[in-house]
Amino acid sequence: MRRPSPALSKLKASFRIAEREPLIIAGPCAVESESMFDEIVAMLVEHGIRLVRAGVFKPRTSPFTFQGLGLDGVDMVRAVGERHGVFLVSEVMEAEQIPLLSSVAAILQIGTRNMDNYALLKRLGTQPNPVLLKRGFMADSHEFFLAAEYLRREGNDAVILCERGIRTFESATRNTLDLNVVPIARIATDLPIIVDPSHGTGRSDIVIPMARAAIAAGADGLMVEVHPNPAKALSDGLQSLDFNRFAALLSDVREIFAVMQDRGEKT
Repeated sequence: MRRPSPALSKLKASFRIAEREPLIIAGPCAVESESMFDEIVAMLVEHGIRLVRAGVFKPRTSPFTFQGLGLDGVDMVRAVGERHGVFLVSEVMEAEQIPLLSSVAAILQIGTRNMDNYALLKRLGTQPNPVLLKRGFMADSHEFFLAAEYLRREGNDAVILCERGIRTFESATRNTLDLNVVPIARIATDLPIIVDPSHGTGRSDIVIPMARAAIAAGADGLMVEVHPNPAKALSDGLQSLDFNRFAALLSDVREIFAVMQDRGEKT
């Protein structure tokens, strides 16, 4: 198992995250209101989380579902982020959004639907903010890694890979969380990789065991959806953890991550 890459160490230093801590990005699937977002961020800060999901532009399969607050949410998430001293992670859907979101979010996210939007990848590769690249739901690992190279070729080496599940014939889960890609990424690339067990399963009842498995497989961290009342969430409530379950997840994965770090130092 390789040791943390220099790129990961630099990212952790930028976000004031200890080397022996997993890279945890947590928050709602989409920001719904200032009060809701403030409540979530306050809880995350209590648990030492520095990176917060702050989606304001939300791509959805159905045009009839909540699409995020859009421009109305930008100043809102900025204010909450500054109030609590956290770093925001927000999805970019088109090149025109880059200047606005890069002034608000510390990390810009490429969602699964845009992994192979090469024009957008090239544009993001020319700006300095780190980029979280989610695997396309129909992409194999080779295509996933090559998408990252579009960013790097334009000069941005601050790329974080994110496994978020792929489409298979399995119907018990929303996607199939492909944890094979974690050790494969460690062999084939020098980039950090995190896992999103929320989208990867679509089921809050199995997010925690899959999060544990991801860290045990060698992932550098996780992306997890959290909501104060998942049953009333406007987006992806079925896969979101409430505050108590998130705290339980965090305790488990921090312990497993420490064990994996110890093993890495001995190899």
